[in-house]
Amino acid sequence: MIVVTGATGNVGRPLTQALAKAGAEVTAVSRHAAPVPVPVPARVRHVSADLAEPRGLAAVLEGAQALFLLLSGELHAPESRVADVIGLAAAGGVRRVVLLSSQGVATRPLGPSRIAMRAVEDALRESGLEWAVLRPGGFASNALAWAESIRTRRTVAAPFGDVGVPVVDPVDIAEVAAACLLDGRHSGGVFELTGPEVITPRRQAEVIAASLGVPVRFHELTREEAKAEMTRFVPPELADDTLDIISAPNAAELRISPDVERVLGRGPRPFDSWVARNVAAFR
Repeated sequence: MIVVTGATGNVGRPLTQALAKAGAEVTAVSRHAAPVPVPVPARVRHVSADLAEPRGLAAVLEGAQALFLLLSGELHAPESRVADVIGLAAAGGVRRVVLLSSQGVATRPLGPSRIAMRAVEDALRESGLEWAVLRPGGFASNALAWAESIRTRRTVAAPFGDVGVPVVDPVDIAEVAAACLLDGRHSGGVFELTGPEVITPRRQAEVIAASLGVPVRFHELTREEAKAEMTRFVPPELADDTLDIISAPNAAELRISPDVERVLGRGPRPFDSWVARNVAAFR
């Protein structure tokens, strides 16, 4: 049995689907008891649990062979005890853990949220379990933050409109995670996951507009405006770490990584592929 945390999110949903399609028995864990769409529902059960209270996961992890560990923004905080989940997993008989980390652990190691995530990575390495670490850059699905403004005002509001990074499709992350959970040959690997091209927010707006067949105006936010919006959903330190990257990405953050192809045998999906699958969100 494989336990997937964050199972109703942009990575967790396609990961749950991929594992079920591969014939795995899956326990899908999320904070809220929402249904998880999967192609083989009989092989998936959904459990509501909160990683901020690791002890509540003990029963969920008992009997599992593998765990996908995804941390939400507030669990990056230094005072978080989410590394306790790794100990609980080992005690429950889990043999393999795949951690969704962040590219910034390597490229911006001194950011507060990166220090906290590095501590989780280190706990996993020292656990005695089989492990793999996924370090994606920016997500293509972050564009969903623009959905309401595109639907109602045909406008994208974002900072640093002409500064790009190689955003990655969450489905690519999910498929790499599935491969690591199912195949021990990937154990001990640290995989940097990016898209196939550097793309700016302004260009992302143009791709969405082309898919919709209507003009979409780009409005550039200041850093302060962007941080005020981001901190509605994530801690200020995580917002600052993210804004540091997207305002002035360094050479490592602009690099197109070969790791998606290395694991999956194909190149990563471009941003326009993600838009084509999700265009209904912007109509």
